[in-house]
Amino acid sequence: MKTRITLSILSTLLLSAVYAQQAKPLQLKGTVKDMQTGTIYLQRFDNKIFHTIDSAALQNGTFSFNTNVLLPELYGLTLDKDKTPFYIFLEEGPISVSFDANESYRNTVVSGSKSHDRFVDYSNRQRNIQIADFIKEDPASITSAYVLYRYFAYRLSPSEIRDYVSQLAPSLQHTQYATVLLGLANTLETVLPGNKAPDFTSNAPDGSTIRFSDHLGKGYVLLDFWAAWCGPCRRENPNVVAAYQRYKDKGFTVFGVSLDKTKEAWLKAIDADKLTWPHVSDLTFWESEAAAIYGVRAIPANFLIGPDGTIVARNLRGEELQKKLQELLGE
Repeated sequence: MKTRITLSILSTLLLSAVYAQQAKPLQLKGTVKDMQTGTIYLQRFDNKIFHTIDSAALQNGTFSFNTNVLLPELYGLTLDKDKTPFYIFLEEGPISVSFDANESYRNTVVSGSKSHDRFVDYSNRQRNIQIADFIKEDPASITSAYVLYRYFAYRLSPSEIRDYVSQLAPSLQHTQYATVLLGLANTLETVLPGNKAPDFTSNAPDGSTIRFSDHLGKGYVLLDFWAAWCGPCRRENPNVVAAYQRYKDKGFTVFGVSLDKTKEAWLKAIDADKLTWPHVSDLTFWESEAAAIYGVRAIPANFLIGPDGTIVARNLRGEELQKKLQELLGE
């Protein structure tokens, strides 16, 4: 009898893990500040990209959604599909939104979602939070999985990622966040310093196809992931330019991979920032094939690759890059 009870409990736990997120009708309603008519869009979050899944017409400034969606989960609300949406964590039960599109949604208020309340709490005190403590506070919250995925994974080692994912409740182990993170851990192991740099092909500004490995073997190459829309990237670009100018005649070059969405913005930034080295982009934003191959989850990101095609270092910023090049190439 004890064995049967144990098996029953185990089966229940496994089922709860698989079915923790289910497609259920939303109970979402709200108001939009300073708008009586128009359209508000509901978007699904999928690995850093939002996809529109439904829309609602405003009636006297109010709206409602009863869409069947996966819950609990992160979604987006927006009045303009071309702009970053308001992030909202939705779950079962009635949820109301006072939506204000001004000032980057700063005054938008959500009521009825514990997951969203937790996200707001994290946003207010994120500088003082350690991810282990945050997960421990509520290992079954979808917000715990998202915060680990979004704000910490890019600076963790493969073993750390696996460890933190294991600390999430069984109900979160089949979410997109845990799945992506475990895949990321496997990818990161292939691009650790000492490993050979993976090859890839992408498109140059003139539309020609370029193979990355064709640019290796003649010296040190900084594989630089960036984008025109990325503020930290643009602020880091002068440091990369300075390193390039100082060491380009001593066996150093840069190979830029952009995560831009439009060619116009990409080329404009190359010209404005005076990035006079080879560039490629497939113009697919976070779906960049090269970024996936190198496990890039945040930009700017870079990999310094030696003449033999081996990764020497990664994410060298500011003076760190010049110090490393000085060590390798001299004054």
